[in-house]
Amino acid sequence: MTTALLLIDVQQGFDDAAFWGPRNNPGAEANMKALLQAWQDRRDPVVLVHHDSVKPGSPLRPGQPGNDFKPELDGARPDLVFGKKVNSAFLGDIDLDAWFKTRGITSFVLAGIQTNFCCETTARMGGNLGYDVTFALDATFTFDLEGPDGTTLTADELSRATATNLHGGGFATVKSTKEILTLDR
Repeated sequence: MTTALLLIDVQQGFDDAAFWGPRNNPGAEANMKALLQAWQDRRDPVVLVHHDSVKPGSPLRPGQPGNDFKPELDGARPDLVFGKKVNSAFLGDIDLDAWFKTRGITSFVLAGIQTNFCCETTARMGGNLGYDVTFALDATFTFDLEGPDGTTLTADELSRATATNLHGGGFATVKSTKEILTLDR
């Protein structure tokens, strides 16, 4: 069985701390790169997705430097690259579900940005579609976020909530990059 690597929104625009605020997991990019290297070494499928924001002022708008992939993806040889305008990669410019099914892919490892938005949404949808989803929590990051009552949850709190939601809801298996890379394949 082939397991694809799905890297979500690993884009330079997320380096804009003035726009996004405080983030967590400074080691996320190194873990993303390690996963990418392992998949490429095995010649397993790699899918890169980028967020093409339609919001004015977003650093992720097409045609802006922030829409470009981060340097950690330099040298990537993806099997598929496409954009999306919403959270789920399953609702992007390509029918990802059909692409996976055509290739007999029934499982994928997910990493990228942001943990609690595009990554979590894609993992949930993948789980709902019947895929065996592994969520590389330490190969994701997010930012502090204010709630409707004015209180702020830290990026670390949001990451823990995502891990709990995915695990508790049966959407995905949450693992570390090290656990994923040491699996007997």
